[in-house]
Amino acid sequence: MFVRFLIFVSLFCLSTRANSQNYTYDYDASCRAAYSSYLSMDLADGNAATIKAIKQNPYNLMATYISDYEDFVLLLFNGSEIDMQQRKGHFNERLDLLNKGNEDVPWYRLCKAGVYLHWAFIHGRFGENFKAATLFRKSFQLLRENREKFPDFTYNNVFLGLEEAAVGTIPEDYKWLASVFGMKGNVKNGNNKLTTFLKEHTNTTDILREEAVIFQCYIRFYLLSQPDQVWNFVNSNDFQIQNNLLRCFVRTNLSLNNRRAETALQTMHYAQTLSNYNEFPTMDYEMGNALMLKVDYSSINYFQRYVTRNKGNLYTKDAWQKMAYMFYLEQNQSKANYCLSQLKAQGNTIVDADKQAERLAETQKWPNPTLLQVRLLTDGGYFTQAQAKLSGLNETNFNNPADKLEYNYRTGKLFDELNQDAKAIQYYQIALNTGKDMKEQYAARSALQIGMIYEKQGKNDSALQYYRICLQMRNHDFQSSLDQQSKAGINRLSGK
Repeated sequence: MFVRFLIFVSLFCLSTRANSQNYTYDYDASCRAAYSSYLSMDLADGNAATIKAIKQNPYNLMATYISDYEDFVLLLFNGSEIDMQQRKGHFNERLDLLNKGNEDVPWYRLCKAGVYLHWAFIHGRFGENFKAATLFRKSFQLLRENREKFPDFTYNNVFLGLEEAAVGTIPEDYKWLASVFGMKGNVKNGNNKLTTFLKEHTNTTDILREEAVIFQCYIRFYLLSQPDQVWNFVNSNDFQIQNNLLRCFVRTNLSLNNRRAETALQTMHYAQTLSNYNEFPTMDYEMGNALMLKVDYSSINYFQRYVTRNKGNLYTKDAWQKMAYMFYLEQNQSKANYCLSQLKAQGNTIVDADKQAERLAETQKWPNPTLLQVRLLTDGGYFTQAQAKLSGLNETNFNNPADKLEYNYRTGKLFDELNQDAKAIQYYQIALNTGKDMKEQYAARSALQIGMIYEKQGKNDSALQYYRICLQMRNHDFQSSLDQQSKAGINRLSGK
């Protein structure tokens, strides 16, 4: 109903010969309600508010732009190929409408840049990297043009800040290519643009403000290595999650990546009370992850719900692997083997987590159960329980070279989390030395972690040395994510 209505309006407006001066960019009450709903992942309310805005003024291009958030949220989180085929035509329809606007208005280029950026994310989600890069470049160019034409238009800084930060993670060897395409960026400069925008736009209902908040959380968490500061923010009164599923997801996701599984569980328990929770199977996946980090076998139920309800392919192999691991720890090998067979048959290998899961299917080498539990408990922030699992063990307790490697990494990681830097570096260095030619991720991750310890200590030359060591290692698990983190570290320190 909603999509058909928008198509009707698009055709109607395209068939008129209205002057560009007739088109407006009015962020009225209906547009404000639509934006707020979409950025809360409440698509039904967002659609209703968008329809109301368009009925009130079919020439309000702000409503046209905001309608793009429905596709953005749905396709980014659910990743259904069927939905993608049904909706990808909306991209050109909306751009055709937005092209009718007045080029002398700053919103003209910004709205188009926003649509290009949305669909760059979407195509990236579906593994269409060349298409994603092309759309990203178009968005970047429009934002640069807009900045030159309207230097005081601060809304430009939201998308430009994000995109400059992203370009800033491109390694030095490839920056010439980005420069050829007119893209230059720096993580700190990008983050500063977002900071400036947020200081100038304190009204929480202002358009693009919610995105600026979320973009900055992820930039600071992953690219500026400020996980604790970001975690404190998303758990403060300045980041309320009431009736906002997207904020629940952000708090949960960042908590899981900052060893705060208990906070993630509490947040997802609240999210389950929201009416739109069941529209997004990703939420079950996050709940499963939070429970798994407690070695709670009820996590299996949530991963099962995810693979059953999810219409996309991302993290499908990972979910089957995690179910396999939990059955394995439960000593139910027949069900673990069944999950392994499903892992082979379902999903794809676009993201690192699914690539790593595929390796289990290929090798059928089950991890050491003690080390697996140590890994889960450490990642969840249950350090006392993890220490208890390692108590009395040393490298000689493991015969498999991969297990010896993981033991040294896990021991180093636990000391790292307990702020015992010297011991952490000692074990990380052993893992780095012994595993640098192995497929497992632990040598590269050890180099990254040593770099982060030295950066924290202010030993920037040593930090850069280990970030570069991490980046030089090839053909290991989680290659993309570890490369990105090491690039971000180099980017942070190169200007100092």
